Amino acid sequence: MASPRNAPKPGRTLLALFAVMVVLAGLAVWQGRTTPKLGLDLAGGTTVTLTAKTPNGEDPPAEQMNQAVKIMTQRVNGLGVSDAEVAKQGSSNIVVNVPGEGQSRVVSLIGTTAKLQFREVFATADGHPAAGASPAPSPSGSAKGADDAGKSPSASASASPSSSATPRGKALSQALTAPTPKPSGGATPSPSSPLVPPSGDPTGQGTYPGVTDKAVIKQFEALDCYSGDRHAAGANDPNRQFVAACDQDEENGQVTKYILGPVRVLGENVDEANAMPPNAQQGQASWSVSLKFDGKGAKQFGAVTTDASRAYQQNPSSPQAQVAIVLDGQVVSAPAIREGPITGGTASIDGPPESFDQQYATDLANVLKYGALPLEFTQSSIDEVSSTLGSDQLTGGLIAGAIGLGLVVLYCLFYYRGLGLVAVSSLVVASLITYLSVVILGEGMGFRLSLPHIIGLIVSIGITADSFIVYFERLRDELRAGRKLRSSVENAWKRARRTILVADAVTFLAALVLYFLAVGGVAGFAFAMGLTTLIDIVVVFFFTKPMVALLSRTAFFGRGHPMSGLDPTRLHRAAEEKTAATARKTSQEA
Repeated sequence: MASPRNAPKPGRTLLALFAVMVVLAGLAVWQGRTTPKLGLDLAGGTTVTLTAKTPNGEDPPAEQMNQAVKIMTQRVNGLGVSDAEVAKQGSSNIVVNVPGEGQSRVVSLIGTTAKLQFREVFATADGHPAAGASPAPSPSGSAKGADDAGKSPSASASASPSSSATPRGKALSQALTAPTPKPSGGATPSPSSPLVPPSGDPTGQGTYPGVTDKAVIKQFEALDCYSGDRHAAGANDPNRQFVAACDQDEENGQVTKYILGPVRVLGENVDEANAMPPNAQQGQASWSVSLKFDGKGAKQFGAVTTDASRAYQQNPSSPQAQVAIVLDGQVVSAPAIREGPITGGTASIDGPPESFDQQYATDLANVLKYGALPLEFTQSSIDEVSSTLGSDQLTGGLIAGAIGLGLVVLYCLFYYRGLGLVAVSSLVVASLITYLSVVILGEGMGFRLSLPHIIGLIVSIGITADSFIVYFERLRDELRAGRKLRSSVENAWKRARRTILVADAVTFLAALVLYFLAVGGVAGFAFAMGLTTLIDIVVVFFFTKPMVALLSRTAFFGRGHPMSGLDPTRLHRAAEEKTAATARKTSQEA
C-alpha cells in the first residue's frame, strides 16, 4: 500500500537542517572569523571614568547625570558593542567598561558632548590672527560661557573622534551645491601679514557688516586657528549672539575662521540621521549623513536658508549667503545657499572621500540619533583591563559545564538506552548551532561572549534535555498502550510538541523580560538563555523528531530490541508492575 502524500519525510527535514548548518558555517568562514569574540571579563578591554564639569564646581543635577548615562548607553548600543556597561558612580562620575582591544574610538564617541547648531555666517577670514591682535575676553554680549553650555538646550548632534580629523563637509541638497566661499584677497596670508578683509567686504576697510559688538570683532581677529584652538570661548553656547569659530579644509590644509550669528536651528530638532553610501548619480563621491528635521526644525531651517539665499542673490560673494553647521563649537561646513531656500526639512553632510568614510559617517549618524549630552565630561582616568581573573573563572565554568553535560549523557544512555543516542546527538547539534550563531553574531553585531553568557548556555543544557524527555516519555506511553512504533512516533509527537512549545515559550518570555529590565551581566545571561531556547525549538522540530521517525523504520528500533529503549514487552511489563504496585498500596491503605 502506498504511503499518503502528506506522510512525514524525516530524511528531507534532516537534510534541510544540515544545509542550514552548512550555510551558517560558510557565513562564519566568509566573515573571516571562526571563534567567538570575548567580552571584557574574558578578553580584557578598556575602563574609562568620565567626570562631569559644572560652572560653579558643584555636583551636577542627578536628572542630568541619569540622562547622560541613558544617552551614552544608547550610543554604545548603536555602535554594536556588546557587553559594554555604562554606570553612574557617585554624584559626578560615569564609568564606562568597553570589552576588546582598540576601543578608544568608542570611548571617545560616547563621551563627546555633541552639540550641533546651524548658524548664520557674518564674516570669514583666513585662520591666522590679525597683525597686532591680542587675545580678547569673551564678548560683552555673551550670556554664558563655554563651560555653561551644558545648561543650555541640548542639541542632538554628531561628533568625530577628534576635532582635528573633522572632515570639511557640505550640507547637500539641490540648493546646497556650492563649495564654501573662501576669503577673498588673493594668496593666503602669513601670520605677520594684515588680516584679509572679510568676504563680501569689497571696500577692504575691515568692516564687518551686521556685527556691532566690538568685543566679538576683537576676539575674531585674535583667534588663531593654526595654533590648535578650534573656537573662541563660548562658541558652543546657543545663547551667544555672535561667536568666532574655525573649520578645517582637509583638501589643502587651509583653515577659515568665521563670525557666526545666533543659533537658528538646534541639533535637538534633528529627527533622523542615517549614514548613506556614495551616490555617483547625485555627484557624491563619499559617504554622507542624511538629516531629517522635525516640524519645528524644518520651519527654522527653511527660514535660515531663505535668508542665506536672499543674501546670495544680492551678492554671491557675501558671507551671509552661507549657513554654518557647527559641532561642539567648530564649523563642520559652511555651504552657500545658491538655488533658493530649503523647505523640505532635509539636508545632508558629507566630505572628502579619504576622510569621510563609512566608519566616520556611521559614528556621526549614531551620535546624532541619540542627542547631545546635557553635561560636559572630562576623562578622569582610562585603564586597560586584564583578562586573567576571567580566564580562571572561565576554566572553572567550563569544567562545571562538562560535568553537567556528562551527567546528562550518562542518564540518557542509562535510562533510554539506544534512544538516548538521539538525545546525545541532539545536544551535539544544538551545541554546533549555538557556536556558529555566537561566532556570526560576534562579527555581524559585535556580540561578545562573557561569563554570564556562558552561564546561560550551561543552564540551557537542562532546558534542551527537558524537551527530549517530554517527547520520549510520550512515545513510551504510546508503546505501553500497545500501539505500533511507527504510529506511536507520530501520535506521541502531536501530544508532546504543544507541551514543548509552551515550556519554551515561558522560558523565552522570562528571558525577554529579564533582558529588557536588567543590565550588564544579568542581561547577558538572559540573552544567552533566550538564544538557546530558540535553538532548542529548532533542534527538537528539525532533528530530534525526524531522527526518531527515521530510526523507527530500522529493525533495531522497529522490532523493539531490548537495548533500543523501545521494547514494547518490557515497557508493557513495567506498566503492569506499576499498576499492580499502585493497587496493592491502595488496598493496604483501605
